[in-house]
Amino acid sequence: MSDQSELASPPFDSVSSVRFSPTNPSHLLVSSWDTTVRFYDVATNEQKSKYDHRAAVLACCFSDASHAFSGGWTPLLDLSTEKINHLGQHSDAISSINYSRDYNTLVSGSWDRTVRLWDPRASNPQTHSQELPERVYNMDLVNHILVVAMASRLFHIYDLRKMDAVAQTRESSLKFMTRALACMPDGQGEFPILSYDPQQVDERRRNSSFLLGYASGSVEGRIAVEYFDTSPQVQEKKYAFKCHRQAIDDVDHVWPVNALAFHPVYNTFASAGSDGTVSIWDHKSKKRLRQYPKYPAAVPSIAFNCDGTKLAVGVSYTWEEGEEGAKTAERPAVFVKNVGEEVKVRRRCALLSVGRHGANLASLPIQPKGWTAPS
Repeated sequence: MSDQSELASPPFDSVSSVRFSPTNPSHLLVSSWDTTVRFYDVATNEQKSKYDHRAAVLACCFSDASHAFSGGWTPLLDLSTEKINHLGQHSDAISSINYSRDYNTLVSGSWDRTVRLWDPRASNPQTHSQELPERVYNMDLVNHILVVAMASRLFHIYDLRKMDAVAQTRESSLKFMTRALACMPDGQGEFPILSYDPQQVDERRRNSSFLLGYASGSVEGRIAVEYFDTSPQVQEKKYAFKCHRQAIDDVDHVWPVNALAFHPVYNTFASAGSDGTVSIWDHKSKKRLRQYPKYPAAVPSIAFNCDGTKLAVGVSYTWEEGEEGAKTAERPAVFVKNVGEEVKVRRRCALLSVGRHGANLASLPIQPKGWTAPS
């Protein structure tokens, strides 16, 4: 059995976002610049429905098994009846949307420099509008924490329960424009730390598995890993590294990091770039676990499914080479990859050796075949 399949009936223009259902590991949404959102069952390789919009759709997400949202005038998509209900709109393009199942809230971010909250059940769905200093490029959620990446390398971090005030304002650790953002999944059920309270968090700080945060990627082929906890000892742990680069004829070529996605079980993450590659990283050991074979074009979006067994990979031209590059660009495609041991954290084993001078205990990393260190 092949470890990867290509979906039938892909979009006609560049893929903007791929998102899996939060409950069904086979249901996938794909939004595109061809003004559509497509709903697939990847288990049967079937396009179940298609939703046409008036303009390019830059974002999409599920709310539950039978409802979804798209970034074209904030419509609610009923996946069972194929009906579209419009919730409202921004005054400019909607660049990112996320749904909080805990708070039954849709969050939309736009180039109109606002983040807006919506309750799809209400007669007047918009519940809040937050003015921002810059255009929204990316957003992500973990529990009640919303991270907003904006133009000018700005980041705002909000508590969804207190959207009238910014919990944290940050500048990106990367020197160039933010292209990708993903929050670490919270498998322990703990809330991220947004302020320093020694009595509450010292125990959690001693256990690094409770350090929660996010990864961001830039157009200059770098990824930064940062943490919500603002204490000096935790902020010392943040770091950045180079990726999606290649030396060709002794010349370094650098490609944007277009997308990031954390594995829902193992907390490793995948990165995708305009070089057409997808890599798996262990952010705690700071190592690359695997780089998959190169795709035929840039990869603008990736997503793990809810049980972490599949990775959706959107492949299409991303306009780094302008109109000239579009003339020879490969057609858009969406691949669904079955993932395996490569997404797991590599544990270390203890080896006890006994010699003339006594016993020695060594810690040996268990690495997969073909393992490579970060570039």
